[in-house]
Amino acid sequence: MNTTLVVMAAGMASRYGGNKQITGMGPNGEILLEYSVHDAVRAGFDKVVLIIRPEMLEDMKRICGDKLSEKVRVEYAFQDYGSLPDWYAVPEGRVKPYGTVHAVLCAADCVHEPFAVINADDYYGVDAFRKMRDYLAAAADPGRAAMVGYRLKNTVSIHGAVTRGVCAVSDGRLSDVNEVACIRLFEDGRIADTSAGEPGVDLDPEALVSMNFWGFLPAAFDAMRQYFEAFLRDADPADLKAECLLPVMVGDLLKTGGLAVDVLSTDAVWFGVTYQQDRPLVQRALRELHEQGVYPGKL
Repeated sequence: MNTTLVVMAAGMASRYGGNKQITGMGPNGEILLEYSVHDAVRAGFDKVVLIIRPEMLEDMKRICGDKLSEKVRVEYAFQDYGSLPDWYAVPEGRVKPYGTVHAVLCAADCVHEPFAVINADDYYGVDAFRKMRDYLAAAADPGRAAMVGYRLKNTVSIHGAVTRGVCAVSDGRLSDVNEVACIRLFEDGRIADTSAGEPGVDLDPEALVSMNFWGFLPAAFDAMRQYFEAFLRDADPADLKAECLLPVMVGDLLKTGGLAVDVLSTDAVWFGVTYQQDRPLVQRALRELHEQGVYPGKL
């Protein structure tokens, strides 16, 4: 069974203060995307689709794309306003992409097989890719999808707020996703939703959250397209930062019965870079993984 890894790399990385998707993190300057592709290929994925902005193409090829193409088939999809429906007019002053649902839809012409979706700027762990590849290889129901869940306590940053899809799980199935936009880790270890201000509402550190590691069959593109077009129709033109997000879409489809999502258990450890101050921690963690033999001396 052919399976594809779709990587969302078009984000503007405003909190990080630069293009973190192509910032070296590994001991030899590897970017996080290279680790994900390395893990996906050894798990059995045989194609990678990189979703980027058009102006990123040459940099992406130079930094990792050409090297990755020596190990796996690599294709590029562009997330830009040209891929929006003809009937939709972009509000004046809007520069931000339209979110992760739109990003995945931009890859639809490249994907005709079961596929996984990840962020380019997260590290998901070896076991997570194995579990997802096994799931996709056996998947047959177009109304089913999968998600790799991670513990909230392992996905927050002491350096500032993060957005996470906090999940409710019942009998191994996702029952709800609540997108929380301002989760903070405090010095005393408390984790709270501070979207309404501090001190905020305490959150369970053991709660599962979505880190945008999803698995779908190609039939999901139809549901995504319908959902995204409804989002555009209902969007407030004055809101220049509104985004159509995968966890929100999944949560809404769960409520209407349009999708059933299996939660994959994994021992993998997630880490990522949201703020500049997170970078040294990620660099140290990657160096230790190389030293432990999880990765070769140089990817």
